[in-house]
Amino acid sequence: MDETLKKQLMKTAVNVRMGVLTGTFHAKSGHPGGSLSIADLLTYLYYNKMNVNAQNPDDDNRDRLVLSKGHTAPALYAVLAEKGYFDKKELESLRHIGALLQGHPCIHIPGVDMSSGSLGQGISAACGMALAGKINKKDYHVYTILGDGEIEEGQVWEAAMFAAHYKLDNLTAIVDNNGLQIDGKITEVCSPEPIDEKFRAFGWHVIVVDDAHDFDKIDAAFQEAETITGKPVAIIQKSVKGKGVSFMENQVSWHGSAPNAEQYEQAMNELKSALAELEA
Repeated sequence: MDETLKKQLMKTAVNVRMGVLTGTFHAKSGHPGGSLSIADLLTYLYYNKMNVNAQNPDDDNRDRLVLSKGHTAPALYAVLAEKGYFDKKELESLRHIGALLQGHPCIHIPGVDMSSGSLGQGISAACGMALAGKINKKDYHVYTILGDGEIEEGQVWEAAMFAAHYKLDNLTAIVDNNGLQIDGKITEVCSPEPIDEKFRAFGWHVIVVDDAHDFDKIDAAFQEAETITGKPVAIIQKSVKGKGVSFMENQVSWHGSAPNAEQYEQAMNELKSALAELEA
């Protein structure tokens, strides 16, 4: 990847992380851990991969993204705000009654392609979008992001079977494999491992990324994905829950807890320092 582009993506990802913290702090609730672990992925998709336009969010030919792990909406909202779909000030009213941005993605929000939050259902909706694209001879691509805890849901594997059967090569599923879910380690709650072998068994082309926060590796995975025809692609990304905030990293307690004022200040200072280093 071009070094100038990579540095810009890294800076944008830091701003997205700040947006996650701003939203959850002002809401006094939400899911920062898993939102921070997909900040780099969303930044890459919206700034380097997807055919989208904030000025025409309902374009029939746009690429679609379904956030199947809908509880990490703060990350999606943050990147959409960065991209100009709505004012960043909206992040401060996250989860407030009557506000634009609710706790899970809602399709009435500019840039949101599917209401989601009931775990397992997002990938099914993404399959429907991809099949519709095939039937209507559209060129758009559908991306869906799942949590590694979410794939314990049986509906995910029904959708996986469906996608392979209909040869949905216009569908890419990305599993955010941070190893933690609300009740603890995925391997201790109800292990979905081996994730890669399961998707292969269901007829998908599988790509494993060992560092979901390395833009070169993210880019290589999506470059490979674009060469695949005749089957859907699953990208399994090894990520760090709470990535970018020292005291949140790999801590399951931050799955669904909002920072208090002191924690918010510390986290924002860490991110501002990271941004300053990138801009030096």
